Amino acid sequence: MEQEGTYMQTDPDEQMIQQAYQALVDGYLNSNHRKKVEIIDRAFRFAKAAHAGVRRRSGEPYIMHPLAVATIVSQEIGLGSTSISAALLHDVVEDTEFTVEDIGPKIAQLVDGLTKISGGIFGDKASVQAENFRKLLLTMSEDIRVVLIKMADRLHNMRTLGSMAPNKRYKIAGETLYIYAPLAHRL
Repeated sequence: MEQEGTYMQTDPDEQMIQQAYQALVDGYLNSNHRKKVEIIDRAFRFAKAAHAGVRRRSGEPYIMHPLAVATIVSQEIGLGSTSISAALLHDVVEDTEFTVEDIGPKIAQLVDGLTKISGGIFGDKASVQAENFRKLLLTMSEDIRVVLIKMADRLHNMRTLGSMAPNKRYKIAGETLYIYAPLAHRL
């Protein structure tokens, strides 16, 4: 007979999130970077709370996207804790009520650069792609990590194109082919 309270059911989404986060931290701990896990942990908890209840088109919790981008930043590009934290927070300012002031100064600078790349200021007078490219180039002179995190974000978006509508897939693939791939090649 099983005692009451000894069996605990876990939410599958929460389990998936925790596994992805643990894989991120484990990868970071196996790198040559200084071990600043607490900054990554704070960024993760902040991003997770900010995106709580939001889902991607694929149906998975939204936080899985920032976790995937942070994993690419850490394990495929090799950046450190500040960049990993910025990757975790890269959509918080753009998609929630939080501002860059709610984020620590070093990370906020990167997140602000990423947010500037995502929006356009010329409206209908210039294509969104041209405006994003212009902002990307301007940001490169400030901190190359912004561009590298944006590349990781685009890479994850390309890896998950299957859940998008065909017209959206075509648009994202076109931007990637004509803007991001040549820039990545140059870097």
